[in-house]
Amino acid sequence: MEIKKVSIIGLGALGILFGHHLSKRMPKKDLRIIADKNRIQKYQTDGVYCNDERCDFNYISPEEACEPADLLIFTVKFNGLQDAIKAVKNHVGENTIIISALNGISSEGVIGDAYGTDKVLYCVAQGMDAVKVGNKLTYANMGMLVFGDREPGIISEKVKAVKAFFEKTEFAHEVLTDMKEKLWGKFMLNVGVNQTVAVYESNYGEIQKDGPARDMMIAAMREVAMLSEKEGITLTEDDITYWLDVLSKLSPEGKPSMAQDVEARRFSEVDLFAGTVLELGRKYDIPTPVNKELYDRITKIESEY
Repeated sequence: MEIKKVSIIGLGALGILFGHHLSKRMPKKDLRIIADKNRIQKYQTDGVYCNDERCDFNYISPEEACEPADLLIFTVKFNGLQDAIKAVKNHVGENTIIISALNGISSEGVIGDAYGTDKVLYCVAQGMDAVKVGNKLTYANMGMLVFGDREPGIISEKVKAVKAFFEKTEFAHEVLTDMKEKLWGKFMLNVGVNQTVAVYESNYGEIQKDGPARDMMIAAMREVAMLSEKEGITLTEDDITYWLDVLSKLSPEGKPSMAQDVEARRFSEVDLFAGTVLELGRKYDIPTPVNKELYDRITKIESEY
């Protein structure tokens, strides 16, 4: 199959980043940004900007009838996933391929339960240093999407179709045949960097240098690595080193989504990160004191909004 029609739901940092890139390489009518009518009105009135350039998006409301998407991309926050699943109903057809750029290790399963696991590829977004303030996004590194099949060791026709589309649209990507390990690796990174930078109310530069913030981040990541073994995924120090190298290439002034949430006094995805770690720690009777401290500190910050 050839991917021609693409729909994106979620116009946060990743939605703007991906949408802006694709809008320059696709016919406008073939790239649909799904949003409710109130949001569409706001986007059209105030504009949406990417690196100071106004985005020229084709908006469509959930109620509007349309051809199903060949590729549907979820870029919402986890707490908005259920609403997003309902909103994309008209965009899902028999042959629609779905990828989720959400954080965590569970969105693919939730989407698969709604529309069929056969439609969903495993995906990880990495290497972005985008910062969104209001309706304006700035970034130095666009990063890439890493994706592959649910089952290890294969490259399906769906994966080949997405790969061909990304090549055609010059969208940075990588195909892997062991995506479950990659999902856990990205989860380990997010648990460390998102929460630590949020607690320190800083940026990537804070954890790129030696010091207490970097030490806390790595300790939180090691707790995830210990838990991964119990889940049949063995993350090692080599995996931690890999993700530290990814972090080292980001703009020091950039910051992860949770730090941006705390700065804007929005409720964060702490339950998705430390909350999941604490739950798994209880399940396997493994102490997770660093994530407990991070959870307590972030929820305290949020309680004072």
